[in-house]
Amino acid sequence: MDEIAKSHDAAEDSSLYRIQHPPTWLERERGLIARIAAALHELRAHPARSVVLLPYAQLMPLASRMWAQARPDGFAPRFETTMNWTRSLGPWTAQPDDVRLDAALDGLTAQTLLESAGLRAHSEALAGRLVEAAHQLAPLVAAVPPAQRPDWAAQVRPAIGLGLEAPALALENAVARIALEWAVASAYPADRLWQFLQASSDEGLAPLDALVVLEGFQAEPLTEALKAHLGARAVSIPLPDANSRGRLALHAAGDAEDEAECAAACVLRHLQAGAQPVALAATDRALTRRVRAMLGARGIAIRDETGWKLSTTRAAAQLMGALRACAWNASSDAVLDWLKNAPAFDAAAVQALEKSLRKAGVAQWSSWVAPESGAGADLGSLAARVQPLRDKLQAARTLPAWLQSLRELLQACGQWDPMAADAAGQKVLEALHLHEDTQAALAQSLAASAWGARRMPATAFVAWVNQALEAASFVPEYPLEEQVVILPLSQLLARPFAALVLPGCDELRLSPAPEPPGAWTSEQRRVLGLASREVLALAARAAWEAALQLPAVDVLWRQSDEGGEPLLPSPLVQALLLAGQAPAGADPRAMRSLAQQPTPRPLPRASELPVRRLSSSAYEDLRRCPYRFFALRQLGLQEFEELETEVDKRDFGLWLHAVLKEFQEALQAKPVPDRIGRAEMLDVAAAQAARAMGLADDEFLPFAAAWPLVRDGYLDWLASHEATGAQFEEAERWLEQPLGAVTLIGQIDRIDRLPDGSALLIDYKTENQSKTRERIQQAGE
Repeated sequence: MDEIAKSHDAAEDSSLYRIQHPPTWLERERGLIARIAAALHELRAHPARSVVLLPYAQLMPLASRMWAQARPDGFAPRFETTMNWTRSLGPWTAQPDDVRLDAALDGLTAQTLLESAGLRAHSEALAGRLVEAAHQLAPLVAAVPPAQRPDWAAQVRPAIGLGLEAPALALENAVARIALEWAVASAYPADRLWQFLQASSDEGLAPLDALVVLEGFQAEPLTEALKAHLGARAVSIPLPDANSRGRLALHAAGDAEDEAECAAACVLRHLQAGAQPVALAATDRALTRRVRAMLGARGIAIRDETGWKLSTTRAAAQLMGALRACAWNASSDAVLDWLKNAPAFDAAAVQALEKSLRKAGVAQWSSWVAPESGAGADLGSLAARVQPLRDKLQAARTLPAWLQSLRELLQACGQWDPMAADAAGQKVLEALHLHEDTQAALAQSLAASAWGARRMPATAFVAWVNQALEAASFVPEYPLEEQVVILPLSQLLARPFAALVLPGCDELRLSPAPEPPGAWTSEQRRVLGLASREVLALAARAAWEAALQLPAVDVLWRQSDEGGEPLLPSPLVQALLLAGQAPAGADPRAMRSLAQQPTPRPLPRASELPVRRLSSSAYEDLRRCPYRFFALRQLGLQEFEELETEVDKRDFGLWLHAVLKEFQEALQAKPVPDRIGRAEMLDVAAAQAARAMGLADDEFLPFAAAWPLVRDGYLDWLASHEATGAQFEEAERWLEQPLGAVTLIGQIDRIDRLPDGSALLIDYKTENQSKTRERIQQAGE
């Protein structure tokens, strides 16, 4: 992608990009501005006393600019969305038990409602489903004037359980009914709009001369309700206006990475040809972020209108890392991860702590004990600073108290100021109500609810924080002048883009009939007024057709997924292929010729790193591969072992060595001749070794399953071995032997003394017998 091949010169290419706002907005008869003006004239409405409702907020500044350009000397109507119009009518404060459309706070209310309905045992499991159902019903209820909601609820209440009569669906039925009652009993910001219209009617005044609705791909419940309420003073202008299709090009990519590269190259090709801004449709979140990273690395100014989950930002990850580190059973890795991201702790001290933990193999932070003298004293002072901070976030408390404690933790460990200075971090603090003013407002709001005094355990609070971050989105700041705009396919409508790059058009990511959200049955959706599968399919096809009307469109899809399974293009793309309406596009990436730059062969100088001590395993490395010996033994490039790993054969071998040493030394100090007594001594030694190695019961389970067989086999061997007159003398003896400039080092597993006084060296091996037979056949073993 470093050089984009151009099939035409820049002047010829730029003529192919027709910025769409003149025909869409400013055309004399068919343009939107002319049609809005004609509608106002027909209704004899003054523009200043009229509202034009747009399908989404991004059209508001564009519509105002287009009206000013077309009619610079006259009055202008108000261009609004229902949300912005409602917000302009004044502040709105939710009641404690209202549906707030805040997943974290609504989740608390949902648990309370489920408990009140006798479903306490299922409250945590069903709370998420209840919130989802209530959020889907909220726009429908908000579109009903508050005085009419009881009648509306009475009409739909008998049908809410349709299809859920079976006993096996009792919980689903309960969730649906509770969601309906919750949604109907709640107040909404749209209530201010209904109050405004009602107050004007009560005074005998017309609240508006006219309401002009520019239709989108899918009807909004509140917009339709406003049209019905205003009657003849409301008029709709259908969108999109029919236009011819633009210049299409189809690109079949091999896999996800190939698709991302090709999409980024398509964007760069359009920009190089003078097309600006270029729309990049966000049909696949992961793919879009990959393309965004490629374009951002080239300095392209990007306006991202979709953003990404707040939980995936670095700020959210650091906050969750702090919470995980403060758990009572936190792992050493979790605490180290937190300390490395906390500016208040010295980096060198944290590195020394990590080295000590990994050397000791301490997987659980609570199992680590800092040395009291020497270099370990500094580690003890670090632990003395860390532990009080962890202790403050372990006892159960109310949600406002939890938020205050979390705020104090972030400030104490130096994470607060960097988060407050970062855009994503600021969003994290806002989503969790961690600022002092929002904390006070939240505490006041919760005071009237059950959660004002309910104590939450640490695990419940961490789950609540995670839910809040998962539900929120982070949208980066917009550049002053964007070159690329990332947006959903449905928001391309009436936007003045010179070109569109549309990746993710495979059968999985671009369905012509999207699955309706939620667990509602088709009959429930019909009665409640939720969008059916047919309505969603029509909206998806309309968005697709509108997208193809942009001047230049690149359609991309991948032919295989991450697992190598083949993928077909979307049925919408297949229709283009069958109709022969779009040619296959040339690969926008140009081939480059690179001069060979061979990497010089490394020439290590082993003489500058003399070896003073040599073990048998190090000598084996030298015999097998001198480069390996140089890297591991002379340069010391040995990675730290993971603290949280599954128990393997090596762990079993270390444990067994410790068990046999403990047993043989105990048997030497107090001989026990009978087999039962020896078996009991071995079991005691096994338990002591497990505790010394910090093995929990679940980690010890693989050892415990094999232990009886190993124990009995060892006792059988020991009896026959002692019958020859051999006596145990020493276990795990460390030896050093000078040999010129090198000292040979090693540890002998066991030393026995034979009847003739000679020593017998025994090496324990926890391996298959066939491997042992092969080993002893080697002369150097």
